[in-house]
This record gives sequence, C-alpha cells and structure tokens, in this order.
Amino acid sequence: PNLLPPLPLDASSDAWPVTAADVILNVNMIHISPWASCQGLMRGAGRVLSPGGLLVMYGPYFVEGRETAPSNLAFDASLRERNAAWGVRELGAVTAEAERHGLRRERVVDMPSNNLTVVFRKSTDAGATG
Repeated sequence: PNLLPPLPLDASSDAWPVTAADVILNVNMIHISPWASCQGLMRGAGRVLSPGGLLVMYGPYFVEGRETAPSNLAFDASLRERNAAWGVRELGAVTAEAERHGLRRERVVDMPSNNLTVVFRKSTDAGATG
C-alpha cells in the first residue's frame, strides 16, 4: 500500500514522469536497449533520486577479471544478432557511467542464472548533481 503504481518512461529521455524518488528499480533493461538508455537511466537517477536514494539494477553483466558463464556469452551474441546496439554490459562501464551522475556502487550480489543485483547510492554531498 505504500508503493505507487509503476510508470512507463523512456530512460534515454530527459523527460521523466517523476521529479523525485527514493528508490528506482531497473530489471533486465540495459542489455536489451542501446547504451544511450543506460546513460539516460544514470542521468535521470542522478537527477531524481534524493540524497542517499538507491538505484537497484538486476540483470546479466560482464565483470572484468571474472570468468564469464558460457550462457552469458551466448545470450550476448543472441542479443547482438537481433540488434547491434544491444548486449550484455560491462559492470565497470555501467559503474563509471553511474559515478558521472553522483551514484556510487554500494553492493553487488550474485543471483541465479548468472545475473547480478547491483545497488548504487546517490551521493549525500549537497554539491553533487545529476
């Protein structure tokens, strides 16, 4: 009862249907959309999250220095066959994009089927902007 209904939004757009949020949940999106969608998600999260607010992301990632599951490699190839702008993202690149918008990676949790839950926290620094 304390949650609002989900709202459709184009993550790559600067026009979001909300101006403030405590938490943003993003599930299985950035690998089936162009990189601009991830950039827009980070830009928007940096703009609308309250200081200390969370961006929680779930999905497949490549992690530098970690062996990639054959299923993730096959999934990435399948995505890129359908659309060259899609694909499993490198967690380091996603983190770097988040940091540009005042979001600090706080936690990475291994999940079933070679997925990760990644939690970013909005800076509480009054000077940080999205």
